Amino acid sequence: RYDDAEEAALKDISFTLEAGETLAVMGDIGSGKSTLAKLILGLYPIESGDILFDGKSIFKQPLESIRTQIGYVPQKAYLFTGSIAMNLAYGKAQNSDEPLSADRLTEAAVLAGADEFISRFEDGYDHPLSQGGTNLSGGQRQRLAMARALVRKPRLLIFDDSFSALDAKTDAALRHALKDATKDAAVIIIAQRVSTILHADQILVLDDGKIAGLGTHSWLLEHCPVYKDIVRSQLRDA
Repeated sequence: RYDDAEEAALKDISFTLEAGETLAVMGDIGSGKSTLAKLILGLYPIESGDILFDGKSIFKQPLESIRTQIGYVPQKAYLFTGSIAMNLAYGKAQNSDEPLSADRLTEAAVLAGADEFISRFEDGYDHPLSQGGTNLSGGQRQRLAMARALVRKPRLLIFDDSFSALDAKTDAALRHALKDATKDAAVIIIAQRVSTILHADQILVLDDGKIAGLGTHSWLLEHCPVYKDIVRSQLRDA
């Protein structure tokens, strides 16, 4: 429940996500999708229940320790003034002593489909970015934000509507490239497009802060009216 709100933003949400699995989250605007992601990061307190990471409450562990194991990509990618390499290196866990090589940055950029446009710059990874990355397109900023999250090789990746700035072809190619790279990580994809989440192990459908359905795409089409309406509306608009 947000401060001063009469109604809970999320209520009776329960799911388990194992390493190597992908959970997709869908729902209308205001259904609580981004709130769910931010709760996992420990950004808000909860009134009841618990959030477990490695079987232990996140509220009984050092939050910084948990966050260093999570790669979070928000819907609006924010980049800093400085080079592309500096922005990517910021993704490294800040308390990690592991040296960060140029190869590691390139590997993450290739996976996120960012190396393709970086390599076209004369100065490559040294190319300067303006505040917020406004000298790049929305899709380019999004791919850099994904690469930054991949640099730390997280155990949990959260894509908070991060594919929305990408065209359908880039979206599909990127998800295919990420599949092998993240096979040992748990992945949460919050998305608007059904095509982005079709092959998730589980799809969590939120409606007004509550679970409307949890299952595979085919199961939800049969048993979840809210999900069926989302699919129908997108087919109609296609």
